[in-house]
Amino acid sequence: MTDELSIADVSARTGLSRDTLRWYEAEGLIPAVPRNSAGVRRYDDATIRMIDLLMRLRRTGMSVAHMRDFVTLVDQGARTHGRRMRVLEDHREEIEARMRELIDDLDAVDAKIAHYRRLIDHGLDCGDQPITDSDVIDEQRNRE
Repeated sequence: MTDELSIADVSARTGLSRDTLRWYEAEGLIPAVPRNSAGVRRYDDATIRMIDLLMRLRRTGMSVAHMRDFVTLVDQGARTHGRRMRVLEDHREEIEARMRELIDDLDAVDAKIAHYRRLIDHGLDCGDQPITDSDVIDEQRNRE
């Protein structure tokens, strides 16, 4: 996939700052990153894949503590595949629940947009009464 990458390369690839990558290492979320003879960190494919997964888990709301628990299971090897899968299945359920909430919230926002569009299109105030002042009608259409 890749040759070993420097912290600058991984930062550019992932969008994580160098400080965040160092923090991931210090917190034990990724294994200690080996350094070359000049002392520059060299990230291998496995570490980069773990960083990618951790970013996704964090972005989807997994706590750092749960991420650390997951990484601990990874460090224990193949015998923890079932437990790792359970952690990810549980997290998936949480993501799906949040997605359902977001869809409901988006529907509410869409309904409110449609409400204002109808009021504007028909020149109505919030009580569904016609607006007769042309300045108010012009301002009603203002989106800035």
